[in-house]
Amino acid sequence: MAEWQVFQGIGEHRALLMDHGRAIAAKVDWPGELVPGQVAEVKLVHRQRGSTRGSVQFDSGEKAWVDRLPRDASEGARLRVEVVRAPIGEVGRAKPALVRPTSAEPRPAPSLAERLGAKVVQSFDSAEWSEFWWTAWSGRHSFAGGELVFSPTPAMTLVDVDGDLPPRALAMAAVEPLAEAIRLLDLSGSIGVDFPTLASKADRKAVDAALEDAFAGWPHERTAMNGFGFVQIVARREAPSLLERVQNDPVGAVARLAVNHAAAMNGPGITLITAHPAVIAALRADWLEQLYLKTARPVELRAAPEVALEGWHTQIVGP
Repeated sequence: MAEWQVFQGIGEHRALLMDHGRAIAAKVDWPGELVPGQVAEVKLVHRQRGSTRGSVQFDSGEKAWVDRLPRDASEGARLRVEVVRAPIGEVGRAKPALVRPTSAEPRPAPSLAERLGAKVVQSFDSAEWSEFWWTAWSGRHSFAGGELVFSPTPAMTLVDVDGDLPPRALAMAAVEPLAEAIRLLDLSGSIGVDFPTLASKADRKAVDAALEDAFAGWPHERTAMNGFGFVQIVARREAPSLLERVQNDPVGAVARLAVNHAAAMNGPGITLITAHPAVIAALRADWLEQLYLKTARPVELRAAPEVALEGWHTQIVGP
């Protein structure tokens, strides 16, 4: 039976759905953000005229969109709301969290482990997590005869199916890797998949049948392939995907990867993190304090402009 396991790292909680020793899905959470299930008192700062939608402000100062407002809710009023979708970072902007009025008792943000009902573990296979992370970084997932190219946009995540196989063979070969990658990158919301154009209706129906099998058990809705090879998949969206986190905040994603790699190293000495200056600047003081407490080693940072953004290095050096 598949089981969610969560590693609660520094600045990042990672989850893998394990099935007979193999990861079949992943999720990532950056603690400190608004998350689904959180209930709090907020101030209604704006209400659209004649609408049940508006915006609210948490006591922390963070703003969120709200819908399903009661008729008598007016600007300036205090409301109790539940977060139903976390904020989504995008290139050039941040989409605020979405909240709705509730009568539930206030409760703090549940952790990723609490939301998944998962087992907390002390570590993951670092090589396996790195593989998923680099897929998110590159936006590419290879399979025999082709590759999938993922591009997050404000409207939807686009997936291009590319390769050197004949169109029908390429489309069929891409189905299982597509289902695998969507789960491992934790994609949700609207996903548009551009398969090769298949002129034959029978070929398109064969791909549709293969998609039905590959996505069985994963809650979603899906269109049939159209004459241009396009399929749209829609799944409930509650939080940013691993793909979005890595591609929309690459500096923050690299900083978290580096500090957690340093925390996993054993031995006495000094922890030295060498990275691009932007990554060094993104290493928050509280993360470095957690790193010191976890390892009992002093931490030294070295900004190296010649190092690529993703080319960080961690090591233990002598005093």
